[in-house]
Amino acid sequence: MNRVQEALAEIQRGSLDIIAQDKIETLLKRWFESGENYYVKAGFDPTAPDLHIGHTVLIQKLAVFQKYGGIIQFLIGDFTATIGDPTGKSQTRKILSQKDIDNNAKTYEEQIFKILDKDKTEVVFNSKWLNKLGAGGMIELTTHLTVARILERDDFAKRFSSNTPISVSEFTYPLLQGYDSVYLKSDIELGGSDQRFNLLMGRQLQKIYNIGKEQSVLMMPILEGLDGVNKMSKSLGNYIALRENPNDMYGKILSISDELMWRYYELLSTLNIKEIDKLKSNVDNGTIHPKTVKEMLAVEIVTRFHDSDSANSAKDEFEKIHKQKDIPTNLEEYIFKEGTWIATVLVEAKLEPSTSQARRDIKSGAVKIDAKKILDENYKLIKGEFVLQKGKKGFAKIIVK
Repeated sequence: MNRVQEALAEIQRGSLDIIAQDKIETLLKRWFESGENYYVKAGFDPTAPDLHIGHTVLIQKLAVFQKYGGIIQFLIGDFTATIGDPTGKSQTRKILSQKDIDNNAKTYEEQIFKILDKDKTEVVFNSKWLNKLGAGGMIELTTHLTVARILERDDFAKRFSSNTPISVSEFTYPLLQGYDSVYLKSDIELGGSDQRFNLLMGRQLQKIYNIGKEQSVLMMPILEGLDGVNKMSKSLGNYIALRENPNDMYGKILSISDELMWRYYELLSTLNIKEIDKLKSNVDNGTIHPKTVKEMLAVEIVTRFHDSDSANSAKDEFEKIHKQKDIPTNLEEYIFKEGTWIATVLVEAKLEPSTSQARRDIKSGAVKIDAKKILDENYKLIKGEFVLQKGKKGFAKIIVK
């Protein structure tokens, strides 16, 4: 395998779809031969102050491009954030104040350089050019997209058919994102798999505005949260914030299933494909325990967003706590809805044979959640992730949504 193919394999890793891959190969070949750089864009609207590791799937891929000649155009959508990306939304987003947008944007700049090389990154704000479009420019831009075409989008179609309001400003969002690629003359744009419509708009508008290129598009999957089912989201409580303290970050990574661990390795680790394949092989043949491999991942990620001392300290603290409490680190996981009765949970988690026995054990003080006794036999679960314990040896991990 030559250098271009090796680079392309790392770029393809974990991706869902690549449009115009041949152009990416050409850019890589040119860089290897002459050192000529190319431009890779990814946009983030500063709608919240904290990024979580689900957001870093794209940022990690940007870092891969930096290894192979890419100059990153890290676009902070301070203009488009005033509209809100309608992708996947069932209702119009709440409009943010300019102060919130500015504050959030500042935190993004602080967080991304935990991953990206600052010398190979251009942080750009789309208000710089979108504010200058004016009424005439906006009207011209809207002529390039029909209502029929935009209603092909599943999210808009559902809202339209259910008579859920759609603001006209939301229709402009794909056009504005596409125009960003026109202004920046991007060679490649990255986005989540739910962004296909918006990403293709960039290609279309680059052609219409005759800038001499049509960007390639690379789409990455949406990272599953700690539950391994739903996408990582603050609203679902299954996320790891980049500014999470080291101990919590380490513990959350250790809590994921063995199957999900490999997904996180593929999308988040800086280990190359061959190194990850070797780890998988060693786990399969029993040379190394899955828990050890998970610990390696946890140390890597905590080190990335904090430092190696914090990561090793978090590892020691995690082992100390579990040893003291005699809590197994690999627990069966069970998912319940908020408000589920504790006795039902104990039975379904296979810690009790019946709800009547569960009641008796609760009254006797034999049931604990996160090492705290539950004495209320009518207790209902709240949202979060917990270690449920019955007696000295019965444990289960409980995820409540």
